[in-house]
Amino acid sequence: MSLYTILLVDDEEALALAVMKKINWNELGFSVIGYAENGVKALEMMEEFRPDVVMTDIRMPYMDGIALSRHIRQDFPATKIMFFSGFDEFEYAKEAIHLEIEDYILKPLDAEELTEILAKLKEKLDWEIHEKRNVKLLQEQYLQSLPFLRANFYVSLIEGKIQKEKLEKYLSDYEITLSGPYFCCIVVYTSDRKVPKQMNYQLLSTSVSQQAEKQLKERWKAKSFSYLNNLIMITQFEKKSDVSELTDDCDRFCRYVSHMVGAAVTIGIGHVCRGIMEISESYSSAREAVSYRVLYGSTRAINIQEIAPQEMNSLKSTNDAEVSHILRMILLGTQEEIVRAVKKYFEKNIFPTTSLQQYQIVVMELMSSMYRFAASNDISGEKFLGEVNTLQGGLLDLEAEALQEWVIKTSTSNIKLLIV
Repeated sequence: MSLYTILLVDDEEALALAVMKKINWNELGFSVIGYAENGVKALEMMEEFRPDVVMTDIRMPYMDGIALSRHIRQDFPATKIMFFSGFDEFEYAKEAIHLEIEDYILKPLDAEELTEILAKLKEKLDWEIHEKRNVKLLQEQYLQSLPFLRANFYVSLIEGKIQKEKLEKYLSDYEITLSGPYFCCIVVYTSDRKVPKQMNYQLLSTSVSQQAEKQLKERWKAKSFSYLNNLIMITQFEKKSDVSELTDDCDRFCRYVSHMVGAAVTIGIGHVCRGIMEISESYSSAREAVSYRVLYGSTRAINIQEIAPQEMNSLKSTNDAEVSHILRMILLGTQEEIVRAVKKYFEKNIFPTTSLQQYQIVVMELMSSMYRFAASNDISGEKFLGEVNTLQGGLLDLEAEALQEWVIKTSTSNIKLLIV
């Protein structure tokens, strides 16, 4: 039978040697692997020997027993610690409780008392090892970790990182059933630009995810998980045409959460696929479908298969004169004239756009013109440019109505910044 290892730490060498000689360590199930005269040396030996138990004095030079115990708790949490000290001080006892010390023994050490303490400690160590080796306990722990393991698998699956030859093993190990025969990924996107006053975005997103799982998961045999702040669901159905019903269900759900919790939710529905290994392609197309909300609006389901492909043989740029008219109104016009100019521009160039690529081109050209306008007209305080920079990262993600509101607000609120 293997013995539990003990490291002794005391700045009084004679006392440490006396302790080593007083106790029949092997008979109690222990073996003293060494002796350290301070906490610094003890940590070095901890790295090398990884003892099961550390018996340490409290008052020592360089690093005392309290500091040593804190390091052990952080780096070697399974190690048992025992204090022995010549000082019966309340602060030491309180710190020992905080550090979950096994026992606090006063010097001079009594061999009989120490033997009893070590016997109880061995029983505790034996029990812990028994628990670790308990097959039933390990199975329970594995089952508790399954949701996390499954989520990791689903993420790898939609990222296309699962090797085909390992697929069956993953499905078996993680107890996952993907019988299909048809699969379709959906992405549930909750906008952070429309959050009710009584909630924050994280609470809103969690509420939407819970409601989506409640209403969609069972019917569509969906595997759900969170990824990149969105709820992802891998749905399964019998016929390829069932995707129409899935789209209708998702559309109803978007309207439902808008009415019930005030959330602006868009659900992107990807291409239907036949094989599990094709799910990554379905996910990519579902994300693409979500991006079309800037054209079709949020609070709805968008099926990538229902989006008519746009022929982009000749992408059109906007009329520079129309953009210049907006900028001239910012410079010279009233607030009412600015609003009219912006609305006219959007009605002609942005709202009618049916191609996502064309929409992005128009928006980027408008933003570029606003950058140049700010630079050439010496707008002080960098407020105008600061707002544009803030928007830059997400401007292509804005719906047309929200973008129009931003342009009007930015244009009308910065007239006074112009230096005449």
